[in-house]
Amino acid sequence: QVRLVESGGGSVQNGGSLRLSCVASTPYPYKEYSVAWFRQAPGVERDWVATFACDSSTEYRDSVKDRFTISRDNAKKTSYLQMNHLEPGDTSMYYCAAIRPLVCRMAMSASDFRWWGQGTQVTVSP
Repeated sequence: QVRLVESGGGSVQNGGSLRLSCVASTPYPYKEYSVAWFRQAPGVERDWVATFACDSSTEYRDSVKDRFTISRDNAKKTSYLQMNHLEPGDTSMYYCAAIRPLVCRMAMSASDFRWWGQGTQVTVSP
């Protein structure tokens, strides 16, 4: 069974930075998993933010490119989301997600991921 635990959320002012972490417990080597970050504000759908695939490729949603960076430390079984130049529109609950695919490919849909963390809140004030 895979367990994901996020941390690092908080409240910052417009233009501030936060780094989210997601520590995983996995039965297989962490490098075999693709990991992603999603976010969800109250009353709206869960949106994909970024993916670090098992083949080491990365992708970002357009609104966070050049501001957010996804990374991972396979030895620590941890993924990170460095968020710079935060804006009030980034306010959401942030979730990490993981999948161990049969064939490694880029994944950007919530339905692509099997395991989810409990979320960490990010609030950006004007």
